[in-house]
Amino acid sequence: MSNDSPTIALTKQLISRRSVTPEDAGCQQLMIDRLAAIGFEVEHLRFEDVDNFWAIRGNSGPILCFAGHTDVVTSGPETSWQTPPFEPTIIDGMLYGRGAADMKGSLAAMVVAVEQFVAENPNHEGRIAFLITSDEEGIAANGTVKVVEWLSQQQLIPEYCLVGEPSSSNQCGDTIKNGRRGSLGCSMRIIGQQGHVAYPHLASNPIHNAAPALAELAAHEWDKGNDFFPATSFQVSNINAGTGATNVIPGELNVVFNFRFSTEVTDQQLRDRTTQILDKHQLNYELNWHLSGQPFLTAEGELVDAAVKAVKEETGLDTELSTAGGTSDGRFIAPVGTQVVELGPINATIHQIDECTSVDDLNQLTSIYQSLLKHLFV
Repeated sequence: MSNDSPTIALTKQLISRRSVTPEDAGCQQLMIDRLAAIGFEVEHLRFEDVDNFWAIRGNSGPILCFAGHTDVVTSGPETSWQTPPFEPTIIDGMLYGRGAADMKGSLAAMVVAVEQFVAENPNHEGRIAFLITSDEEGIAANGTVKVVEWLSQQQLIPEYCLVGEPSSSNQCGDTIKNGRRGSLGCSMRIIGQQGHVAYPHLASNPIHNAAPALAELAAHEWDKGNDFFPATSFQVSNINAGTGATNVIPGELNVVFNFRFSTEVTDQQLRDRTTQILDKHQLNYELNWHLSGQPFLTAEGELVDAAVKAVKEETGLDTELSTAGGTSDGRFIAPVGTQVVELGPINATIHQIDECTSVDDLNQLTSIYQSLLKHLFV
């Protein structure tokens, strides 16, 4: 398929809009206009400074919801890009631009796949929907989570949801995310006593005090994982202490750490075990926890089966089901009972300078989405 296919043309239009979180910059209206033209009913759902929309076509039957986000992360230094990040450019079959892979290419593939499916199946079974936010790359407080609350109030819970996050590793469609680990973060303050380095007996060094506890936390086996999830991991991401002077023992140490956890352990168990280890080392501490999302899993069912078959038909690949990687908005959708999978382009350049994705892959992704629709609704 060519560089000027409907999917590539729409992807370029979306990339051209500087929709850095939480700005939408007109991306959603582009999608809404296309969907309304083929019979979708649209609800604009703005919560505080975040634009969202829900669109649905059909009157009865199970709902397949395409979910995604129009916001992107900042480009970083634009002079470091080989081409301007918000001027989509194709070089040697690769489409460059912020959001090309995460996830404006997927959004375009969704819209075009649905247009083509509806043209061929105007009286299709079931209902097709879109849940689109501009608050996925940020704090995610007024986006998908609020739309799901609204859907619950409307009694419009989708049976199936396909999130267009870039799930693939080496080839388009080689990996489908059928779940995600939970994410539990913590900001910890270890309190000591500031003093002169020459008189340590008159001070209490929080760095020295915390080091054995941090080592134990890093070495601790939280669980062994299971058939679907790797073992829970603990990672320190930031440590800060000191006044900048070389002769002052600091009065406090600040540590930021994160758990990516499986279904073998609860977030409360992680909190309790952490506290036990800190208490064992007799630390004076304060903890500020933040739960970003619980683990979720769609182990089997109609959606996983349809997605696996669609990838096989369009690419010849036997896709891998995976729960690896970071969090996604799927964590807000799965808890209401919806089957959720993530299927999108290769994730090699997401959030990077010179983010790009293959033109052929985006065209192939469109075919995969259309094939999935056929398996569910024809």
